[in-house]
Amino acid sequence: MIRLALLRHGHTTWNRAGRIQGRSDIPLDDAARAELAARKLPAPWDTADLCASPLIRAIETATLVGSMAPRPEPALMEMHWGDWEGREARAVRADPACDHRDIEDWGWNYTPPNGEPPQAVRDRVVPWAQALRRDTVAVCHIGVMRVLLAHASGWNFDGAAPFAIKRNRLFILAIDGDHWSALKDPVRLEQRAP
Repeated sequence: MIRLALLRHGHTTWNRAGRIQGRSDIPLDDAARAELAARKLPAPWDTADLCASPLIRAIETATLVGSMAPRPEPALMEMHWGDWEGREARAVRADPACDHRDIEDWGWNYTPPNGEPPQAVRDRVVPWAQALRRDTVAVCHIGVMRVLLAHASGWNFDGAAPFAIKRNRLFILAIDGDHWSALKDPVRLEQRAP
């Protein structure tokens, strides 16, 4: 059995403005950099393998909390939000010409226009996770985390999720062959000593 700890990247200017990022390569903002520089991975995660989505916001987050450069993993790239990327989420929801649905109503195959459904994300991240041989911290994105947590918990993007993804917390999955489970309580990042 291996454990996979998932950590969402820090805030960007687009997060704070409510814009949909997807695969747009937006860096952390200065406030996020300062906040993450004051935090670190707790033991035993500080000695686990460290990898990250190749998008700069994930690489920066991993480097700051892990105190080393992570291994970029293309499988951890955020879900592609297609034509919605760069738009404010509230504008997409309010657009009558848009077939916007809340994530709880997607199912595995709903696809944003010219984007990627959760099933396509699952098709790339589950085999990557199954191939891990050591406990690993993966710094990634909320879309990727939702898919991996859904896979572990049995949630199918139909109704309220049985988890709430927050920043500065490790969401831990136990992977034993084809059996996946999610630990109930996330583990908080630690404060660095002054």
